[in-house]
Amino acid sequence: MGSLTVVAVENVPPRLRGRLALWLVEVRAGVYVGTYSVRVREMIWDQVLAGMEDGNAVMIWQARNDAGYDFVTAGTNRRIPKEMDGVTFVSFLPEVEADDAQS
Repeated sequence: MGSLTVVAVENVPPRLRGRLALWLVEVRAGVYVGTYSVRVREMIWDQVLAGMEDGNAVMIWQARNDAGYDFVTAGTNRRIPKEMDGVTFVSFLPEVEADDAQS
């Protein structure tokens, strides 16, 4: 029996979006949902990593832990996963102003 899996992508090539749409239902732009086994979920994540180029992605799935889910991320994003005492939180990096990024 598979578990609910959600993949959200930003700034990825259209070919990756099309590939994700083969296995998952795109419920919103860049948000894909499906129910798959661990093996298929890992295959989908491998496809995301291989095709995301400069974009970013997160995959969330049901897990038997206190939170009831687990997730992985890839690419550059302000939200960074941090694990504390076995629980994964998300920290935010400060926004970079356009003038600061150029200097």
